[in-house]
Amino acid sequence: MPHILIVEDETIIRSALRRLLERNQYQVSEAGSVQEAQERFSIPSFDLIVSDLRLPGAPGTELIKLGEGKPVLIMTSYASLRSAVDSMKMGAVDYIAKPFDHDEMLQAVARILRDRQNAQSQPAERPAKASGADKSVIDNCNGEIGIIGSCPPMQDLYSKIRKVAPTDSNVLIQGESGTGKELVARALHNLSKRAKAPMISVNCAAIPESLIESELFGHEKGAFTGASAGRAGLVEAADGGTLFLDEIGELPLEAQARLLRVLQEGEIRRVGSVQSQKVDVRLIAATHRDLKSLAKIGQFREDLYYRLHVIALKLPALRERGPDVNEIAHAFLARQSARVGRTDLKFAPDAEQAIRHYTWPGNVRELENAVERAVILCESPEISAELLGIDIELSDLQDDDFIGLGPQQGISSGNTSHDPTEDLSLEDYFQHFVLEHQDHMTETELARKLGVSRKCLWERRQRLGIPRRKTGVTSEG
Repeated sequence: MPHILIVEDETIIRSALRRLLERNQYQVSEAGSVQEAQERFSIPSFDLIVSDLRLPGAPGTELIKLGEGKPVLIMTSYASLRSAVDSMKMGAVDYIAKPFDHDEMLQAVARILRDRQNAQSQPAERPAKASGADKSVIDNCNGEIGIIGSCPPMQDLYSKIRKVAPTDSNVLIQGESGTGKELVARALHNLSKRAKAPMISVNCAAIPESLIESELFGHEKGAFTGASAGRAGLVEAADGGTLFLDEIGELPLEAQARLLRVLQEGEIRRVGSVQSQKVDVRLIAATHRDLKSLAKIGQFREDLYYRLHVIALKLPALRERGPDVNEIAHAFLARQSARVGRTDLKFAPDAEQAIRHYTWPGNVRELENAVERAVILCESPEISAELLGIDIELSDLQDDDFIGLGPQQGISSGNTSHDPTEDLSLEDYFQHFVLEHQDHMTETELARKLGVSRKCLWERRQRLGIPRRKTGVTSEG
């Protein structure tokens, strides 16, 4: 079981992070400062150190030297992002911006530990025969990130990544939620001439619309209420490296205009400034939405769309990848088994069949969550299909089943200008419908309108982060 040290002076954040990691089968120790960590622990004995950048006394970057080669993940707020990039130059393995969500932290921790394990075993195992999953990672991504799979669409994608990565061309990665678009972006960065420079990842949907321009482009002192000091933005922090904009379809039109200037002129202007400054940034964008359709209805700038669409990479959905799904499931099983110290676990025949034939609307992310849950709950050596928690009603559900739930069934989008499903994905539509109707419908009514079971509705709420609201709707038993 990997042993992680958390160094964070804010007790609430430290405790919450500890609980999160322990729930996911990590052994955790904690300290409030670098000095306390030195006094209480042998820092090089940990598998990973997660530290805040700004600490009382010495900064978190001191742990890079004290860790004697052990990976250090730096946590920082957007306001000090430039310092986080500097810390990577000092030897930190990666940074994560506050506030972060749980999935983001868990993915970063898992990736760092996996990369470290691969690096340790690589010299001894490279000459030996690699497993199917390991071989696809080594062959297709030079061992730098874990893209698993060898179906024809993925082989085509790997070929395009190798051709595109060395260039400075803008890239648009398209694919459903959970297919691994950020992994493709990391592969493009790691295989490019910018690999030693920072890759700044930004989820455009996670930053409030009122702050997005300031976060991306920076601002001057006094530019708006609360701007007590000027600071650099994320585009500036990516200077010399790669800027990855996930969910770019959520970017407001005003910010799109500023981004277009970056692409056309290679320069930015901070909010509240009259002066521009040059930046050298390679842009990679990702979306699960149809930007061309959004451009037609005025929700996305057409000129920006064509600037982004220089190279388009399409990630197939998991249901389109044939036997890859079982290969990926086995890789997740091996990883989760190692976390909990189990060496006897395997999928039962019914689980193998269910994995292969289930439609996986949440794609790779849903598969990983299902395997993790099954490993934690499994009491025998074999994981059954039931333990995976696959809802057969959802398995048979296609996009058309949701799209068929139009106004004739009492669903009102609140926007009469166009059909709400014209530019929404299945998950967008689900989220849109639940948020609009949960105040006046019971869970049973919501599930019935959506054509799914209550269990399916609950699981989708969990996966999409849609909490149940306490309303005046009559409760159910």
